[in-house]
Amino acid sequence: MKLKGQTAIVTGASNGIGAQTALLLSQQGANVVLVDSVSCEATLQAIQSFSGKAVYLECLGEVRDKEFVNAAMARASDTFGELHILVNNMCICSTHNENQSSVDEWELEADTNAQATSLFIRGVSPYMMEQKYGRIINISSISSFGGERTFTASKDSISKLTMQTAKKLSEYGITCNSVAPISMTKLDEATIHQTGTATSIAEAVLYFASSESNYTTGQILKVDGGFCIESPN
Repeated sequence: MKLKGQTAIVTGASNGIGAQTALLLSQQGANVVLVDSVSCEATLQAIQSFSGKAVYLECLGEVRDKEFVNAAMARASDTFGELHILVNNMCICSTHNENQSSVDEWELEADTNAQATSLFIRGVSPYMMEQKYGRIINISSISSFGGERTFTASKDSISKLTMQTAKKLSEYGITCNSVAPISMTKLDEATIHQTGTATSIAEAVLYFASSESNYTTGQILKVDGGFCIESPN
């Protein structure tokens, strides 16, 4: 197992990408800390069904609240000791009609996503700096229902944050990378259910979380089924 004995914090762990990532990291031997604003019961059940001996901790609260974030990090540290991996799956999906939303509203959603991601990086960094080791993986937002502008703005914000964090923390043995999935507006419903997108993203996260990526930091990995090579026309 690639992550045996390590502790991984996964935000947005109640469903989708976060849930699939938490499950995969647990299967690879990690203790998982499930963070979300709503119950992660389904994720807990999935983890238990695959490994009855899996060790996990659930932290529920407002993921954009600094006090909650710091309290969750402290609780995780008290429970497991060292904190090795942070998966920032702070996906704030847009449900607005693009024609009815102002530029300020789109930018606010993107900024909120980046701010929440930054809070968790700041919260976990002191623990990783002290132990001279850490893996931070950010996941760009996935928009839906016409939220393409939010997706692009948030993705750009997370990319910049990823590179800044990688540069700042590299001297402490901490890497920071990002997984950029395709926007949901680029796939019809049938394709989404057929391709197992969440699983593919979780596999990419596992690479960045493992020792195989020791020499990789500040990178943005697109997991989009080849959409990026398609003609814009």
